[in-house]
Amino acid sequence: GRDAAVSEGAGRDRIPATRNRGAHHGWRSLVLRSSASAVSLPELRSLLALGRARLIDVRSREEAAAGTIPGALNIPVSELESALQMEPAAFQALYSTQKPKLEDENLIFFCQMGKRGLQATQLAQGLGYTGARNYTGAYREWLQQEG
Repeated sequence: GRDAAVSEGAGRDRIPATRNRGAHHGWRSLVLRSSASAVSLPELRSLLALGRARLIDVRSREEAAAGTIPGALNIPVSELESALQMEPAAFQALYSTQKPKLEDENLIFFCQMGKRGLQATQLAQGLGYTGARNYTGAYREWLQQEG
């Protein structure tokens, strides 16, 4: 009787539709934000030359050990959320460098191909890092052009 009506009722159909609509809207705002925060190789070169970029390699330790962009700090994407929420002293102890500040400009994330870098950028933006950006060409492009 009543349980069957509940499990097959219209109420159940409404839930996914609402969730999908929210996800679609959220995705659109992420796309807009991520395009504004994308960094190209020429821009990255000039920011690095001016000392105005903080690079974070979000690939695994093994990937980063095999080669990375000079000056990059390796924080695997799996650790990033906890790393960005650490007390500054704990961050310094673990990563041997100063923790990024929420207001830092050009906090640039990258990975091998671009996907993890984008995830990392969105994660950092969500935590309030307003200058979080993604080097879209990723290490693959850097290696081809600079390596």
